[in-house]
Amino acid sequence: MLKRGSRTIIVTSLLLAVPGCRQAFHRVTATPSGSVRNSVGMQLMVVDENDQPTLRLVLPGHPSSDRAIEVLFPEHVTVRPRGSTDAHQLYLFQPGQSGERPLWRRSERSLEYERNLPGAVHMLARATLEEDGVRFHFRLSNESDVTYDLIWAPIDPRLTSVFHDVRLERTYVHHVDGFDLLASETPSRVNMPLNQWLPARYLASFTWPVPSQQVERRDGITYYNKSRAVDAPFIATLSQDGRWVVASFTRNTGNVWSNPELTCQHVDPQAALSPGQEAILETKLLVVRGSLGDAFEMAMQQRDSLKP
Repeated sequence: MLKRGSRTIIVTSLLLAVPGCRQAFHRVTATPSGSVRNSVGMQLMVVDENDQPTLRLVLPGHPSSDRAIEVLFPEHVTVRPRGSTDAHQLYLFQPGQSGERPLWRRSERSLEYERNLPGAVHMLARATLEEDGVRFHFRLSNESDVTYDLIWAPIDPRLTSVFHDVRLERTYVHHVDGFDLLASETPSRVNMPLNQWLPARYLASFTWPVPSQQVERRDGITYYNKSRAVDAPFIATLSQDGRWVVASFTRNTGNVWSNPELTCQHVDPQAALSPGQEAILETKLLVVRGSLGDAFEMAMQQRDSLKP
């Protein structure tokens, strides 16, 4: 999922942690693994099966083993130094028992950890369970003398079970004239053999220009570019019974996209990061019982509360 479908997708948004924030860590409780729960019974918990940071969001009344919503936190951390046209990864998620397990901290309804990354970048990652979903917060501090024109630390929500949508028949974006299926311009996908449809990425521009080529084949993956831009950094998937909506949104991004095989949702914000400075990147994952319209209204009401 590290391939990004637009020619401009080379960047990342990282989490920054400044010394002042570290002084507040004495208020949180260290725990090797943990979970938090909101008033409606939704649970956010650390996935212990992976050493690398992964969170599971469990719907009210469902067992903690329900893996319908799991989030790589983050999927990777990537930077592009000034003067370079190439991006490189400071961190890449690996499943299972791989790498160093972070020390998770729990505070009220938040789960967080901090980590030093190559390139003298320090990251604080915090996930806060709210009444309608999870707010993901990355604070990245640049402790090097290198200027990063782009830094990017995307979360990767992966949807299975009742939310799995391999044909993108329940995954929507929003245009000026209302909702539309992300993959509406590829109707043949519904009957296409899976080995022809997958692997694929389906993208819709927000602030980035709409690519002139709607279908591209690179590195064995087919990239589909929607021919018109969305009017909000928002992507949503309905449950099979239509009662639940999982939606991702941020304050600003270049495009929104999905890997249908994983039914992931990407609205990845980006930032620049100068030496001695910090950047904060936030994404909200809504999980609500209601309609697409309900979820979109909530997202737009909360969008300006996200940083940057």
